Amino acid sequence: MSDTYARSNLAAIDAAHHLHPFSDMKKLNADGARIIQRGEGVYIWDAKGKKYLDGFAGLWCVNIGYGRHEIADAVARQMKELPYYNTFFGTTTTPATLLSEKVVSHAGPHLNHVFFTASGSEANDTWFRMARVYWAAVGKPSKKIVIARKNGYHGSTVAGASLGGMKYMHEQGDLPIPGIVHIDQPYWYGEGGDLSPDEFGLKVARQLEEKIDELGEENVAAFVAEPVQGAGGVIIPPNTYWPEIQRICKARNILLVADEVICGFGRLGEWFGHQHFGVEPDLAPVAKGLSSGYLPVGGVLVSDRVADVLINDVGDFNHGFTYSGHPVCATAALENLRILEDERLVERVRDNIGPYFARAWGALGDHDLVGEAVSIGLMGALQLAADKKTRMRFEKPDAVGALVRNHALANGLVLRATGDRMLASPPLVITHEEVDEMIRITRIALDSAWRELKS
Repeated sequence: MSDTYARSNLAAIDAAHHLHPFSDMKKLNADGARIIQRGEGVYIWDAKGKKYLDGFAGLWCVNIGYGRHEIADAVARQMKELPYYNTFFGTTTTPATLLSEKVVSHAGPHLNHVFFTASGSEANDTWFRMARVYWAAVGKPSKKIVIARKNGYHGSTVAGASLGGMKYMHEQGDLPIPGIVHIDQPYWYGEGGDLSPDEFGLKVARQLEEKIDELGEENVAAFVAEPVQGAGGVIIPPNTYWPEIQRICKARNILLVADEVICGFGRLGEWFGHQHFGVEPDLAPVAKGLSSGYLPVGGVLVSDRVADVLINDVGDFNHGFTYSGHPVCATAALENLRILEDERLVERVRDNIGPYFARAWGALGDHDLVGEAVSIGLMGALQLAADKKTRMRFEKPDAVGALVRNHALANGLVLRATGDRMLASPPLVITHEEVDEMIRITRIALDSAWRELKS
């Protein structure tokens, strides 16, 4: 379609009519939007013909890479057979039904149901309501408060943005809504002080118990967290963190919600992030890697504990979306999961490309600008530091991160900057040679930024 219009016309049309997410529109319109025209494997090309290695898999989501004709063909067949029908009023479709079975087959023995949505944000709104309905149905209607984490991310809908702990999002729209409170994140580098990582992990996890005591156990419905914080900076929790969180949730009778929107479907080398950390959540929102971003689809994995109550005691759960279980989106997800299975991409992350990426990415820790280089599966973060020895940060962290990101982009690599942390999340199909290319360009970007900062 881009060939139909001159590039200058597209940029002008975009500036005149298109409001972008999370963007300073005045600046964006002045600069002109970058128009991405096509993709293949781990690469994308813009409308000017410039090639980029997509080190971020779109938005954490293109797990199987770009240009998979199998999905296009499956979707085309489904479009011709049945382009749409809803799952309200006692109906379903073949793709939605088969996808429900396929998704839960990888989720663990206690997660046997799924409620479909069209996005991760919708999935977080869904479990938020579901948790409150569950507690009311079991005779504990006062259990309504949800505890979440500062700097966590759970989408940008009203409930999703409220559950997230991003202050800059709360500043717009009078958020968070009532009934949501936040505790500290397990960010050892930035907030651990003189404690060891394991000591810090326990300390932060036990804030959950302290907050439950403060609010009253009879008033707390759930605790939600990403297995690894994504948009917050690829914050990998210390080893002590998740076991203590799970112990507290079980001991204090609150639902544990693992937000798998980013970590699910192979990103950490397991089908889901909770499996990597040995956690058994009661609810788990999913999206992104469910279809590798080829079409919008999400959902909530629901444990037997919660599903049994919804099915037997609630009656109508008055919640849902026009596109819940959309047959074409479900078809894309089914074909995506087939590819993940047949090509053993999840196991590949665990046993092959994940360890290779960890070694290559970790070597960037020797750079003068890098305070730490950490990774897990195919997620990585570089903490930029003004002083490596003291973990001292730059006065303007956003500017430093943007500087490195822009140098990477100029050299043909897409990375993400969250403040002064550089984030990577490449497609699961990335090869060793492509990882080497990614590391080479990242080092060029770091060198260029370091020279500018010193001068």
